[in-house]
Amino acid sequence: MKSSKFFAFFYCLIQAYFLCYELVFGCLVAERRALLQFRKSLNDPEDRLSSWRGSECCSWRGIRCDNHTRSVTFIKLRNPYPNIISSVDFTSHGFWNLSGEIDSSLLQLKSLEQLDLSYNTFGGIPIPHFFGSLKKLRYLNLSRAGFSGTVPAQLGNLSRLQYLDLSSSFPPLVVHDFHWVSSLSSLKFLSMDFIDLSMVETGLFQPLNRLSSLRELHMSSCQVVGIVQNLPFINLTSLQVMDLSFNIFKSVIPNWFANLSSLVHLDLSKASFYGPIPELFRISSIKFIDLSMNNNLTADISKLLGGNWRQIENIQLTSNGVQGFLPDSIGNLTSLVELNLFDNSIKGGIPSSMGKICNLESLILEGNKMTLALPKSLEVQGCLSDKPLQNLYYFSMSFNRIGGTLPEWLGELQNLSVLDLSYNMITGLIPPSLGNLSYLTQLGLDENQLNGTLPLTLGNLSHLTQLGLNGNQLNGTLPLTLGYLSKLELFGVSSNQLIGTVNEEHFLKLSNLKVLLLSSNSLTVKFSSSWVPPFQIRHLFKGRIPDPMKIAHSGDVDMRNNLFSGSIPMPSTQVRLLDFSCNQFSGTIPSNFGQLQTNIIHLSLAYNNLSGIIPSSIGYLQGLRIINLSNNFLRGSIPSSFQNCSYLKTLVLEHNNLSGQIPHSLGKLEQLQTLHLSNNDLSGPIPQSLQNCTNLETLDLGNNNLNDSIPAWLGERLPALRILRLRSNKFTGQIPFQLSNLKSLQVLDLANNHLFGTIPRSFGAFKALNSPLKVNTYLRYGHYKGTYYEENISIYVNNRQQIYTKTLSLMASIDLSGNKLSGEFPETLTNLSGVIVLDLSNNNLTGKIPQNIDNMKELEYFDLSNNHFFGEIPITMSSLMFLSNLNLSYNNFSGVIPNGGQLTTFSSSAFSGNKFLCGQLLDVLCTENNVNVNDKSNNNGDDNNEKEFVDEWFYLSFGLGYAAGLLGIVTVAFMKKPWPNAYYDFIDWLVCLGNQKG
Repeated sequence: MKSSKFFAFFYCLIQAYFLCYELVFGCLVAERRALLQFRKSLNDPEDRLSSWRGSECCSWRGIRCDNHTRSVTFIKLRNPYPNIISSVDFTSHGFWNLSGEIDSSLLQLKSLEQLDLSYNTFGGIPIPHFFGSLKKLRYLNLSRAGFSGTVPAQLGNLSRLQYLDLSSSFPPLVVHDFHWVSSLSSLKFLSMDFIDLSMVETGLFQPLNRLSSLRELHMSSCQVVGIVQNLPFINLTSLQVMDLSFNIFKSVIPNWFANLSSLVHLDLSKASFYGPIPELFRISSIKFIDLSMNNNLTADISKLLGGNWRQIENIQLTSNGVQGFLPDSIGNLTSLVELNLFDNSIKGGIPSSMGKICNLESLILEGNKMTLALPKSLEVQGCLSDKPLQNLYYFSMSFNRIGGTLPEWLGELQNLSVLDLSYNMITGLIPPSLGNLSYLTQLGLDENQLNGTLPLTLGNLSHLTQLGLNGNQLNGTLPLTLGYLSKLELFGVSSNQLIGTVNEEHFLKLSNLKVLLLSSNSLTVKFSSSWVPPFQIRHLFKGRIPDPMKIAHSGDVDMRNNLFSGSIPMPSTQVRLLDFSCNQFSGTIPSNFGQLQTNIIHLSLAYNNLSGIIPSSIGYLQGLRIINLSNNFLRGSIPSSFQNCSYLKTLVLEHNNLSGQIPHSLGKLEQLQTLHLSNNDLSGPIPQSLQNCTNLETLDLGNNNLNDSIPAWLGERLPALRILRLRSNKFTGQIPFQLSNLKSLQVLDLANNHLFGTIPRSFGAFKALNSPLKVNTYLRYGHYKGTYYEENISIYVNNRQQIYTKTLSLMASIDLSGNKLSGEFPETLTNLSGVIVLDLSNNNLTGKIPQNIDNMKELEYFDLSNNHFFGEIPITMSSLMFLSNLNLSYNNFSGVIPNGGQLTTFSSSAFSGNKFLCGQLLDVLCTENNVNVNDKSNNNGDDNNEKEFVDEWFYLSFGLGYAAGLLGIVTVAFMKKPWPNAYYDFIDWLVCLGNQKG
């Protein structure tokens, strides 16, 4: 009896020991195993969770435990380095990403209160339903973590949840049933930005209205349509922040918004609201309100700004239908920091009481109907300084009808950075006091009625980057003091009455000047023959072109390289040339474009902001020789109607968002000489029909998703081909040896595909590359009245893209890098004495560099890095006189780096990663056998291995001995504690011992 009591006592003592061990020295065993199982399901390429080992899981990265119970309460595995700018989908969050699956072992963490997996890359997996069973969860952050699918309604079981962030990315999360939100009775923060709520059948705010504790609501870009106009009661009395921006409500703002009495921040921008603005000014607590852009709200500005917004700091009302006059009571908004009323219908002028707003930093009133002159003075009341608006740094009232003169007090706004009063009716002189604005970076006074001379004091504006004085009545000469504005980038004085001579003295220090507008004056330009201006003098025109344009029949319209904006204007008659390239046009190409302009020979809309599809009516332009739609945002497929443009010589559609396959119909363009389809999203194979385009000289299909093999007929049926660029696609198979039949080929770029096999030995027969290219011939296509398309191509040299145009006919390049090529460096390649760029890097090539590599006398860029080449570097390479970029790194080269010629000019990085190389460039001494005498790896390898062997057995025997000493205690524990748990504890102890040894 006594023995049984003693045994029970001893057993309890042992149990207490293990419990105390867990409480003091580690976390709970079951929870540690759950975390390890959770980690096992994750992909962790950067080894973020390297600290997740040993028994003390409470000290692992991202884990926190309760100080008393040692239960896990906190898991924070947020990616600390997300690439926010490029995170448009769930594959672009930079490094330190976690991905994989979310294991249900987390359910073992009974005390878990906070879980943060945000900004990881879970690759479109659904949010686990079992999250709804983590009943003690108070904080859940899954924002932009790569989840997709439907948000599980089981999250509504988390009645203790206070913070929930499900903000999505692309593809977005979707919500069908929103009722579960009303069960989150403790919720204070809810963010559902970018979640698709368009399929919610019932209203959103009925469930939300039950959350009396809710303080912040973020539902931006959720595709919400419609909003409830009446609620029986307002329960959102704690709501302080509400963001409903970027939605499509297509509704009036509900009046109950005015009853959100605690509201501080309200963002309804770009949300398609219309109609009157409710009495939001009754909310005295509000500090920020944004109703701007893509709304059509109406209100009397005098009522809005004359209300109870005493704490308001930021008002954004751009692009609405706000009318009326700025009231004198605006001076009562003493907390106001920013007021933006851009593009409304405000009338009148600025009240003098504006001077009372001591904290005002930004005042934007441009694009209204204001007519009254700026006040001669401003009131000052309650400000520490006797000078009003001392904090104002941004002041814009352009595009109004303001008359009068510029007041002197503008020169007292000492913190002003931007002053834009352009496009008004301001008269009189430019006050010299503007020269006191020492922080001014932009001064815009374009299109007014200013007269007189330019003040010499403008030369004091040392921070000025833009000075716009175009379209006034200024006279006199350009003061030489403007030449001291060293940061000036844009200087415009076009359309004035300036006289005199402009010479280099005006620009001695203007090293940053990019745009100089001097047109429509009486100025003469005279530079000495020895002086080269640090900028390109040009006249830029901007604005919108009348639509339709009145053009003579069969005329030429050339308006390239300007700043025209708006939609593409259509000529009133048939024209032959239409060039709107390098402007800022936006919108779509009219669908009937080809039907209205059937006589066009040269069409260029390149380098604009055009979107939409390429209209099939382009096929009506049957006389077209050049069409250039590159560098826009065009989408959709390439229309098959191009086949009707039988005279087409140039088709340039690169740098768009085109998709689908290359249409077979392009094979009917038998006169085509240059085809650029690079940098799109095209897929599929190269259509066989292109072999009919026997005049083709340039075929650029790079940076797409084209697949299949490279067709052999490219070398058999396109004899005129000069440039073949297929880089950065998904081509597979071997490189066809038939390409060597291309006698004119001078640029071959097959980099970054999935090609395998050997480099064809026949490549040594490229005729155009067998000798240096010495004759510079401009490659121009589709000549018409002195206009043409000038060929250009991008070539990667030293990992940098370089555009070749004027000197393209002198470039000779072969780039096969970034594939899976194997075999040796074909000795026949050394016959290509005209090659300038040869890049074979990042393959599986082997063998030696041929001794006669010096035959490639024109070689300037030579890259063999990241292969398996071996042997000595030929001494003949030192005679390559033009070699300026060399990379032989990460191969198996050995011996002495030749010392002489160009090889002495390269840094050690050109040879790094070759452990058997030696020489002065690497600061590695060489013995007679060219072995580094300091390399002890061969001499001591056995000793080190023997030492490691002894160490391993020493610690293992030590551990086993220590284990045997505790065997009695462990045996007792087995009698009560399940044997797997005790076994894992024992293994944990051995692992911990091994870590201490390491």
